[in-house]
Amino acid sequence: MLSKGSITQHTVVIQRKDIREADRQELAKRGAAGIAAKRIWQRSPEMRNGQERAMKRIEQRAFNPLREKQCYNDPNDRFIIFAEVNSLLDPKIAHAVLDAALDNGADFAELFVELRYSTEISMLNGKVESAVSGTLCGTGVRVFSGTTSAYGHTNDLSIDSLSELAARLARSTGSSLSKRETKTPHRPDIKNRHMILLSPDAVEPSEKAAIMKLANEGARSVSDLVVQVLVSYIDSVQTVWIFNSDGLQIDDRRVRTRLTIRSVAEYEGTRETAHYSPGSGLGIEFYNTFDVREAAKRPSRMASKMVRSRHAPAGKMPVVISNGFGGVIFHEACGHALEATSVAKGASVFSGKLDQKVASECVSAMDDPTIPNAWGSANIDDEGKETRPNLLIERGILKSYMVDRLNGMKMSMESTSSARRQDYTYPPTSRMSNTFITAGNLLPEEIIAATEYGLYAKSLGGGSVTPSTGEYNFAVTEGYLIDKGRITESVRGATLIGKGHETLKKIDMVGCDLSREQGMCGSASGMIPADVGQPTIRVSELIVGGRS
Repeated sequence: MLSKGSITQHTVVIQRKDIREADRQELAKRGAAGIAAKRIWQRSPEMRNGQERAMKRIEQRAFNPLREKQCYNDPNDRFIIFAEVNSLLDPKIAHAVLDAALDNGADFAELFVELRYSTEISMLNGKVESAVSGTLCGTGVRVFSGTTSAYGHTNDLSIDSLSELAARLARSTGSSLSKRETKTPHRPDIKNRHMILLSPDAVEPSEKAAIMKLANEGARSVSDLVVQVLVSYIDSVQTVWIFNSDGLQIDDRRVRTRLTIRSVAEYEGTRETAHYSPGSGLGIEFYNTFDVREAAKRPSRMASKMVRSRHAPAGKMPVVISNGFGGVIFHEACGHALEATSVAKGASVFSGKLDQKVASECVSAMDDPTIPNAWGSANIDDEGKETRPNLLIERGILKSYMVDRLNGMKMSMESTSSARRQDYTYPPTSRMSNTFITAGNLLPEEIIAATEYGLYAKSLGGGSVTPSTGEYNFAVTEGYLIDKGRITESVRGATLIGKGHETLKKIDMVGCDLSREQGMCGSASGMIPADVGQPTIRVSELIVGGRS
């Protein structure tokens, strides 16, 4: 369910309006491509002073999250120092733990080591309500015996604790027929696609709050009907190390930041709520890529307009669904059914349908975790496999599922680098990353003009879906009637009702305006960041729930 709501980078960013040419060249060399040179958030004097402090912190730490400090103590005074460049867990200890699992009957073992710094700030009507930061540190241990698996986790990284956990898990799965040994360690050479200029953990909370104040100002400036503005900010810097008994040793660093603006408008005793949640796999430089004030006006405009609108009509009709978060229908009603988590159990409407027609010929869809700095991207999946684009549907034909290692064994299929998890306390399974319907060749205006009568769903909100059947319903948070090929009056309270696999076959027009938006997706392996997206599409017939 999606809610809308270590590769170290030695890089810096100059966040000033008077960027010198030398600075621009430096930014370009480091992959910024003029981001900071073109759009810079308007910083207060306090923020500019804070920049100098942040830069000093960057120089001291060189963007390495592995600060020297004690991770834990046990009765024997064992401790692990966060090494300057090496793994949080000594590879020799990791090798011994993997051996302990194999010695006790497992035929495959894996360690997932995680260190994460995170920040959450909440602001209501311009005042900071809460600010929380934290550190998550621990290891997940997974073992296989055939297709039987067991998983455990701990934040005690001593060799005795980890070895005991690995051995206990291995014994619980039953003994392998032949004794195995951990293979010689190897580290794949994987290119980092996600350059970071200013890591969030190098920036003071006051600067993050200043960004939130800009959003509050923008949201408040739209209309007197706006009675409440809630701004939320989150960021995380996650470093993972993965070891397995096939000899794999690999690490990755994932940086994410996101801003959510929620506006409430009131008119004649009626209230409407709208929100917008831009997020990215960039650092703080993300807020240089768009105008924060202007972006924050979007939910206020939406709420102010919808609160004065009449209720939507009900019935079957053509529905034009706008780009961006409109892709949540594909994500929920179709994407989850394409994950091997459900396919391997035969609990998906798409089970056993590879190379069969499952959608209209104008529909193609992808899951792509390689998009640079996208919200759902990573260099490797959470089993340590290098990520790659995955074409799910090509011109209506089902081409692939999203497959992890364990479910791939059950399905006799290779992993598609789709294993993901919330953190080390969850075992990985197949999940979406950046999933979207690909662009067609029609202008959105052409799609509207070709629709005699129907509903234009400009923005979608929450909903529900039954994964086994694909049945769904989603609220339309911003809707308009289409009459004789023109968008006319705004309407509120509409709900889209259908079945995902049937909706795919009813898409008869696909636009060229592909865009993606961000959400948090919940499933078997916890909550993970995921992009949804699509161009403007038309569904020839959908059930629209309304009042009139």
